[in-house]
This record gives sequence, C-alpha cells and structure tokens, in this order.
Amino acid sequence: MKVGILIEELFDEREFIYPFYRVQESGLEPLVIGPESRGYKAKSGWMARATAAASEVRASELAGLVIPGGYAPDRLRRSEAVLELVRAVDEAGKPLAAICHAGWVLISAGVIRGRRLTGYRSIKDDLTNAGAQYVDEPVVISGNLITSRGPGDLPAWARAFVEAVKQYS
Repeated sequence: MKVGILIEELFDEREFIYPFYRVQESGLEPLVIGPESRGYKAKSGWMARATAAASEVRASELAGLVIPGGYAPDRLRRSEAVLELVRAVDEAGKPLAAICHAGWVLISAGVIRGRRLTGYRSIKDDLTNAGAQYVDEPVVISGNLITSRGPGDLPAWARAFVEAVKQYS
C-alpha cells in the first residue's frame, strides 16, 4: 500500500522525514509527490525528491496522504493538481494528515468547512474563517482528517495517521 507525502520548496524537513519513516516502519510504501517530479529544498537546505507529480497520481492508488508544513503549504496550495488530489483523497474517506501550516492546503482544497481541526497557531484565523472549528490540541481527528500543531506533536500525529491507514485498508 502506498501513502502519499506531499512536498514543495521550503518544506519542514522534520514534518517530512518523521512520517516518511513511520510509514515505512509500519510496512507501507511512501510515495513522495510534488507539483512536479523533481528535487525540492527544505527550509534547512536539505533536499528531497518527489518521485511523482500530483497530476500523475490518483487517490485510488493511495491508502492515505500526508501534508507536511513549513513554507511549502503556501506553494502547494497554488497547484490545482495538488488540490484535486487532496479533494479526491478526502472524498474517498481515506486518511488525510496535515500538520503545522498544512491547513492552508486543506483550506484551498475546500475540505475543512464544519470540521474540527488544529494547526500552527498563526493560521488559526485562516482555519476558522474558512469554516473549521479550531482546537488547540496535539492531534485532532475529524472523520478521516488528522491534524496537528507542529513538530512537537509529531509522535502522536504520525501514530494516529498510521493507525487510521491500517484501519482503513
């Protein structure tokens, strides 16, 4: 089973690497997806490669999708192919995990209205203005949506996501 992990320039490497390896450790296959299939630079300068472009991936191929934070979400939300993939994963009821600033991608995909979620405190107003109920907790699960505030919440968030993928599959 493949689990998609989105990537774009200036991603938070902690929020990318941690779920990448947790997915592998649980016997799932991570598929790194960007707007284009190419290398992307993290905030620290570290590089990672997207092995698939969002336009080439179908929700039916994935058991779930992870959206790391950093500054990447502001770039990811500009890609219609990324937004279509996020919407399709959500519509299929598959686990959809977002951390830190990744809530911006959920807003642009139009999947948060009426749902409980969390994210980095600086995007609280963005989330509530888009119709979500913001909750300041380490992990918030609303149906298939699994959200977290930031790097300090990575263990609980990744655990909740992997458990959701295993239950869904």
